[in-house]
Amino acid sequence: MRIFKLIVAVAVSYMAVSCVGYYETVMRSADVDVKYKGAFHFFNEGKYRKAAEIFEGLTLTMQGLPQEDTVKYYNALSNYNYGDYITAESNFASFLEVFPRSPFAEDAAFLRIKCLYEGTYRYELDQTPTYRAMTIVNEFLFENPDSKYAQECRDMLDEFQERLDRKSYESAKLYYTMEDYLAAHYAMKNVLRENAENRYRSEILYYTALSSYKYALNSVPEKQHERYLSFIDDYYNYIGEYPDSPYRKELDRYYQDALLFTKVIGEVDTGTLTKQELKAKKKEQRFIEKEIRKSEKLMKNAKKESDAVDGQMEEIENRIDRIEDKINKEN
Repeated sequence: MRIFKLIVAVAVSYMAVSCVGYYETVMRSADVDVKYKGAFHFFNEGKYRKAAEIFEGLTLTMQGLPQEDTVKYYNALSNYNYGDYITAESNFASFLEVFPRSPFAEDAAFLRIKCLYEGTYRYELDQTPTYRAMTIVNEFLFENPDSKYAQECRDMLDEFQERLDRKSYESAKLYYTMEDYLAAHYAMKNVLRENAENRYRSEILYYTALSSYKYALNSVPEKQHERYLSFIDDYYNYIGEYPDSPYRKELDRYYQDALLFTKVIGEVDTGTLTKQELKAKKKEQRFIEKEIRKSEKLMKNAKKESDAVDGQMEEIENRIDRIEDKINKEN
């Protein structure tokens, strides 16, 4: 067993030495064919860093020769496979400038996009690389609408847009988290002003309404009437688009408070009310609204019961009709 292990170790060492020796031989050789074959040897073996170094050395030697585009493409591809996306992106961009009609051009253009994709960051960080990648992807789709890579590119664009939408939304929401409700209100509105199709539109409209409500709630009394009215506008904007939203119940409660407040303030001069009187007025108004809601609920229940009775009567009539039909057939 020990002899077998020794033989394996020697064999591995020999192969490693041979590989290093071959690489050094290729790098030192002045023979273009030796370098060319050596570069592809290491590429096919998956030794992309060594392949890239040899291809890089061949780029000047091969200028003007038929293999020039092949050498430059595989130099870029070797760097890409090795994971050096910055160098590979630069290689592919240079390749496309020199060989726009090469058989490798479409693949090179797409792989350049993949390099740019790898260079983008999550939504919390700087999105400058994302904007650049989106520009290149759109150019690719414009020039290659039927490319085999078209769908993957569209998926990338969708991911990029989601990332940008979320960054805009989260940046605006940060003001709300810091309890700067006026700034949050303006920031949320600006997000939709810049991109009405933001995929976080529901959350943005929700926080727009929530910010205006809390801004009104924390305002001085003489400013509250106007600011609650602003919240009511935001409330209607939200429920108009998302009537079945999970946030609906919460906003409905705030709407009732705002409605009660604006009704009280609208009926009397605030300067003539003490805080206790104003509180009593609001309490009275809440009681009235509560009784109205109770009445509406009772009416709904009564209607349901009435509909149920009507349904039972209809079923009884249908049974009678079926019995009469059966008797007539037997006679």
